[in-house]
Amino acid sequence: MDSIRDAICKREEETLSPHAFRSANTVGREKYLAPDPMRTEFQRDRDRIIHSKAFRRLMHKTQVFLCPEDDHYRTRLTHTLEVCQIARTIARSLFLNEDLAEAIALGHDLGHTPFGHAGERVLRKLLPEGFEHYEQSLRVVDKIEQLNLTYEVRDGIVNHAGDNMASTLEGQIVKYADRIAYLNHDIDDAVRAEIISPDDIPLMLQNVLGYDHSERISTMVNAIVKMGTEEGKIGMDPEIAEATDELRTLLFGMVYTNPIAKGEEKKADGMLTQIFEYYLADPRRLPPVYAANLEEDGARRCVADYVAGMTDRYAINLYKQLFIPKVWQGPSDLIE
Repeated sequence: MDSIRDAICKREEETLSPHAFRSANTVGREKYLAPDPMRTEFQRDRDRIIHSKAFRRLMHKTQVFLCPEDDHYRTRLTHTLEVCQIARTIARSLFLNEDLAEAIALGHDLGHTPFGHAGERVLRKLLPEGFEHYEQSLRVVDKIEQLNLTYEVRDGIVNHAGDNMASTLEGQIVKYADRIAYLNHDIDDAVRAEIISPDDIPLMLQNVLGYDHSERISTMVNAIVKMGTEEGKIGMDPEIAEATDELRTLLFGMVYTNPIAKGEEKKADGMLTQIFEYYLADPRRLPPVYAANLEEDGARRCVADYVAGMTDRYAINLYKQLFIPKVWQGPSDLIE
């Protein structure tokens, strides 16, 4: 009798596009795992990521606004879920492997620092070899959490940003889904914060991409599905791609470098730098999971791992604990 996993793999063979990556064709893992009777290898990767500590910490990591008190601003976790939803929609529409796209999307930002890209810039300065969050995401799943993921998921995670290109179409989908998600939810958050108005988006871009959050996402997703259906590759037609790039440039000027949205980043820079230097002075202070790699990777790399893994509020509380003197309260219960 075939296992449920075998039935799923058979269904993939029968229903997925010829361009889809089949679960049964995975290159595999660095360390062998006996097959699961119910789940494909990419489903197992998805579950391993969701149950990781790094995934849980995303709920308290900055997307754009540092440590937002308002419950409705995006965090790195809600961003990840939006990327996952968009990636699955595109993969399903193109009859590609949804499970592979989902696993990559859920793991793509596990290496992001506290305080968003401000934290990334700090570590980039402090490490001679530099620092990129997508490379750190791979380091998290490989070395820190030791999730032992499949090659295809790891490839998609490390190649989701910059000029890199994943080897699978599912990984390439996540690259686009990431941009679609952050451009649109960052506009939504910036409007909520009254940093910009919907009218600040030029009418020319609105005419091409849509007039609200939902329309813009639909336009971008439909453009990718259209190209995938007609040409068998992941991308957008020139008009939508150019408008999307212009929208991104607009956000850099209005939001990502806005002094109101980013006014606290210099403080975050100084705080993370001091924490980094504190542990670099004596790496034995590091928690065991990070100190375990000292001999192989060196102190700077391991301290960077620790700092990169922190949430915003953890970093703030740790800074207070390390550098802010506690006020002496005295024996408060005694009455003279």
